[in-house]
Amino acid sequence: MRNKVPDTHTACPCGSGLTYAQCCGPWHSGLAQGQHAPTPEALMRSRYSAYVKGFIDYLLATWHPSTAPGELELPPVKWLELDIRHAEATGDAGVVEFVARLRDAGRGARLHEISRFVREDGRWLYIDGTHPGKDGTPDT
Repeated sequence: MRNKVPDTHTACPCGSGLTYAQCCGPWHSGLAQGQHAPTPEALMRSRYSAYVKGFIDYLLATWHPSTAPGELELPPVKWLELDIRHAEATGDAGVVEFVARLRDAGRGARLHEISRFVREDGRWLYIDGTHPGKDGTPDT
């Protein structure tokens, strides 16, 4: 990882109610040792926390190679809150619907996404996401 791991006694940025050490920290620090998030929801939470903390290497390593960008530059936003609306896994496929609140250039915004995940070789990876419109249908 390019950034220092934050204090392990602080609350996890993903809003799980656990400390960072009990929640996303093990997935961030254990990736090189083969420790991977066990569910699509755990991976979604750890990816959100990685966005908050600027862990670009973790984001790229947990992105499916078929859809991953070659490089990633994080926008200068302040992530405020993650709300998991729905999470499920069936076999090696998973879906997580979430809303993330953020502040961009002083203005409040929200990101609503339905993310797709796949498990390959026992490891969950982010594939992509759609952004539902106000009427509940995916944006085009």
